[in-house]
Amino acid sequence: MAIKVGDTLPAATFMTSTAEGPAPVTSDELFKGKTVALFAVPGAFTPTCSAKHLPGFKEKAAELKAKGVDTIACISVNDVFVMKAWGADQGISGEVLLLADGNGDFTRAIGLDFDGSKFGMGSRSQRYSLIAKDGVVETLNVEEAGEFKVSSADYMLGQL
Repeated sequence: MAIKVGDTLPAATFMTSTAEGPAPVTSDELFKGKTVALFAVPGAFTPTCSAKHLPGFKEKAAELKAKGVDTIACISVNDVFVMKAWGADQGISGEVLLLADGNGDFTRAIGLDFDGSKFGMGSRSQRYSLIAKDGVVETLNVEEAGEFKVSSADYMLGQL
């Protein structure tokens, strides 16, 4: 069953890249006492994710933060090294926190996973965005398969 507005996000541990190497980030560290704009992509380096989704949040980061967002985070079912390389490729320098959900545990726990095996991708995340305040989902925007509309930074700005 997919998560919905009003639900508390589940406990999870993500991995992120730091100057010292890979480091865990718990859901408490990410969400507790903060307003978080979270978006998920089916995969780093995939066409829509690289051409539109991540660049949109990078471009609109200052506007999102001006509207009360403390942290902008991107989750993908990729490993931390792929996420680091994708961030470097995209010129991310702190605007967006890139989080690896390498085993897809968080993605499955919120019920937004899909089977991308027919594309050789295995289990992946659906494309979505949400706003969470202190770990509680305030808005949730899940894309239809193959779409990129409601999970964009521009759409989220209209919700704040």
